[in-house]
Amino acid sequence: MDLKEIPMTFNDVLNLLDKFLHLKLFTLNQTEVNVMSVLVFTFFMIAFAILGGVARKILYKRFLKRFQIDQGMRYTLARISQYAIVILGILISFQFLGIDLSSLAVIFGLLSVGIGFGLQNLTSNFISGLIVLFERPISVGDRVMVNEIEGDVTEINIRSTTIRSMNNVSIIVPNSQFVSQEVVNYSHGDPSYRLDISVGVAYGSDLDLVLETLKEVASENESVMTKPEPQVHLNEFGDSAWNMELRVWIGQVSQHPRVRNEINCAIVRKFREKDIEIPFPQRDLHMRSPLPLPHKNMADDQQESSPAKTEEN
Repeated sequence: MDLKEIPMTFNDVLNLLDKFLHLKLFTLNQTEVNVMSVLVFTFFMIAFAILGGVARKILYKRFLKRFQIDQGMRYTLARISQYAIVILGILISFQFLGIDLSSLAVIFGLLSVGIGFGLQNLTSNFISGLIVLFERPISVGDRVMVNEIEGDVTEINIRSTTIRSMNNVSIIVPNSQFVSQEVVNYSHGDPSYRLDISVGVAYGSDLDLVLETLKEVASENESVMTKPEPQVHLNEFGDSAWNMELRVWIGQVSQHPRVRNEINCAIVRKFREKDIEIPFPQRDLHMRSPLPLPHKNMADDQQESSPAKTEEN
């Protein structure tokens, strides 16, 4: 009799599915793990991972914004909450599988072997990520310098930190670099920044007028702070100009390229308005007269050459 002619009932399909789901895969610490266990475990892990991500976004963008907390602290609290939910989900998933928590020691033992064979870098970045979140040498929104590239911290993940450069380029930096190496953080503890702007002024200019004009430029810019007050310094006497420096404070370090451009343009306009000269580089060229060359009279030359001609004749 052909097997194709035997009809398969719905109960037969359920029985086959039940056998497949209860198919034994392996045993972990005297606990049988089958296909159903793996599927349930995977479902709970994905569900808690999604729940952790949603909770982090709600906490960061909605709930914590109601309190007087800076952006970096909000991000840290939201990220820690996400990690707590994921860890809780892992523990609950193992409990639903009927695996005792003591069985996790076997898994951790296997992971320790894996760490010894090539996961040192991953573990180092993970621990460094926790240190960055709790110690906060950098926070989301900080302006930092990485490999001589300036940018803002946009995200701190388990393994790496994302920095958005001023050219809108994402730089992925391992977390261990922020713990083991020097980090230039312009915003750490205080987002204000001192902006130093240098300009040369001709020697014949009115010094008091120059000082007054530079302070006027600083006071007219809305981004410049009034306290500390702007300062003008005559740094040195250059080859062709007084080297002046205008020092101003701005509230946000991330705005320093824009403010620098505004102040530079304002200095050019103000100097032209008040006839203050910004000189070109000058060099003095001294011409030295040539030294006299030794020479003889033509008569002497002829006398010296005559005996030679006579002898030849």
